[in-house]
Amino acid sequence: MIKILNAADVEKDWFNGRTFGNTNETVNAVIADVVENGDSALKKYGEKFDVSAPADFLISEEELKAAAEKLKAEKPETYDAICYSHDLALKFALRQKKSFDDFEIELTPGLFTGQKTIPVQKAGVYVPAGRFPLVSTVIMTVTPAQAAGVDEIVLCTPPRVHPDDKAAAEKAGLGLPGKPFVGGKAYADEGIMAAAYICGVKKCYACGGSQAIAAMAYGTESIPAVDVIVGPGNKFVAAAKKEVYGKVGIDMVAGPTEVFIIADESAKAEWLAADLLAQAEHDIVAQPVMVTKSKALAEKVSQEIEKQLKTLPTAETARQSIDNCGRIIIVDSMEMAADFANRKAPEHLELAMEEGEERNKVASLVRNYGSLFIGHYAAEVFGDYAAGLNHTLPTSGSARYTGGLSVRVFLKTVTTLRAEEGSQGMQASAIAAGNLGDAEGLAAHARAARIRL
Repeated sequence: MIKILNAADVEKDWFNGRTFGNTNETVNAVIADVVENGDSALKKYGEKFDVSAPADFLISEEELKAAAEKLKAEKPETYDAICYSHDLALKFALRQKKSFDDFEIELTPGLFTGQKTIPVQKAGVYVPAGRFPLVSTVIMTVTPAQAAGVDEIVLCTPPRVHPDDKAAAEKAGLGLPGKPFVGGKAYADEGIMAAAYICGVKKCYACGGSQAIAAMAYGTESIPAVDVIVGPGNKFVAAAKKEVYGKVGIDMVAGPTEVFIIADESAKAEWLAADLLAQAEHDIVAQPVMVTKSKALAEKVSQEIEKQLKTLPTAETARQSIDNCGRIIIVDSMEMAADFANRKAPEHLELAMEEGEERNKVASLVRNYGSLFIGHYAAEVFGDYAAGLNHTLPTSGSARYTGGLSVRVFLKTVTTLRAEEGSQGMQASAIAAGNLGDAEGLAAHARAARIRL
């Protein structure tokens, strides 16, 4: 059952970011192996960790198209939902890109400074396919890269047994965890392949885990090296992204999902419980939290959680998350609730509050979150799937200093300088630069400035 406690009883270390063990030694060995041995290392780890280790990694565009056509025929509502989500995400990302304008300004007479916003050439996206193949992650990672104007997008996702190889795999008792089918055709989760085709991906590789991150960072015979790697994954994928940062850019190092709900008496217990469970079903260490002034509402939500768990197909995972990581906190005021949210810096922050002055005040007070969902009808799950927002967001307190995945990750803001001969601005800068070079003892700097006078 979810814990209900008073604000005074919340432990100070609860506000700290959470860590989940050290995987660096294992991941470093994988990265080093991929750097040295390329595709052969990828195949080795495929045989060790996946249900399939294909002979080649690239999934043909024909396979992606076939998966999309199959989805459209068999599950048209899912196909339409992917198209709708992609459309909204693209509109939002294109508008984001407009906020990064190019300019040149004359700071002083004859001295012109400016900035240019340039997309990276190659982006790598990672899409997990474990217990829950994340079809929506294809949309959230690929679309902002498209909006940014990236030339080449490389998608890696764990391999699956190709339909043409299933009979042989089943006959041999292969295609299972620990018993991979080796040497077949490249294939992946069909939903992920369909979403990749809908989103315009041309290069999709059946390669997963930390080895896929290493491949995209350093390149192999089959998988090209990229400039930026984005997308969620397990702790090994997260650790690999952290290790390759510097060789490539990354979006963030994300941990288990979180939701923090600030609720007033107008909120419906049934809706609050549903939102908490929507996060809890992700992972046994997902963190569903609610803060309210109302003890009565807290009790109702707790009871509603128990009721909904009885019919939830993912109850086994959600139960552990609710019991071990979930909590409802009773606060004295909504100002205190906002303060708790800022200290926790959650991935998702919901204001389940009635429209009005108090909600507006809380919205103005909160500042540390990945995404903010305002009002009863702005469901967090809309942000996960189909509202234009990106669902790849900072966790474990990192919302204190960063936002989520956006078009910004795929853009470089670079600066320019142009100086006119003999201008007042050029001469003033040359004099100042020469004096500062002298002050730092860098004589060549000073000379390079004064030589232009």
